[in-house]
Amino acid sequence: MTVEPPHRGLVLVVEDEPAIADLVRLYLTRDGFGVHLERDGAAGLSAARRIRPVACVLDIALPGLPGTEICRQLREAGDWTPVIFLTARDDEVDRIVGLELGADDYVTKPFSPRELVARVRAVLRRSAGGPEGADRRRVVGPVTLDPARRTVTAAGAPVQLTSTEFDLLAHLMARPGRVFTREELLAGVWGYAAHAGTRTVDVHVAQVRAKLGPASVIRTHRGVGYAVDA
Repeated sequence: MTVEPPHRGLVLVVEDEPAIADLVRLYLTRDGFGVHLERDGAAGLSAARRIRPVACVLDIALPGLPGTEICRQLREAGDWTPVIFLTARDDEVDRIVGLELGADDYVTKPFSPRELVARVRAVLRRSAGGPEGADRRRVVGPVTLDPARRTVTAAGAPVQLTSTEFDLLAHLMARPGRVFTREELLAGVWGYAAHAGTRTVDVHVAQVRAKLGPASVIRTHRGVGYAVDA
């Protein structure tokens, strides 16, 4: 276990490869983050519950307990701390499973440590919300979204979304009736369209729809993208 003093917040890194773990810690601390490092899944889950980090960077393939299981248990407990997965395999199934479990993003090894830091900063910006339009409640049909409080209700019932899922829904609800292509959503919500596949958008849309249930207002425009009902 290694702990550095937090400045921009404490990030939990769970990675069993020492060289990668040390590199990630180095670049995060250079950017002003504190880092708590664990080497195995069980210790990582315990640390996530104990220290309440601002974000978790989890390797998928960990000794004892995989990163996906850490994420699943956190989400089941109502912990929506942003999660970024590290995976050694450029396997779409791994990525989709991770996103379906409630992860906010993923990075495939080998990766640029600067890009990982940028992903952490981006997911924290999404989690905190932005100043523009922060006080404007958005209502589309039975769905109400409050950007200032980062809450969503569907037919009056609260809906728990990850920070990325929230920002995706907010982006769509900001312009009801406007059809966004997958590429536009990647750029507008994730902020790095050149580095992500459009399947990421499809998985997140499916997750938001499932959580909204019958109240879902997101519509697919085949061959184009997505919109919410005007």
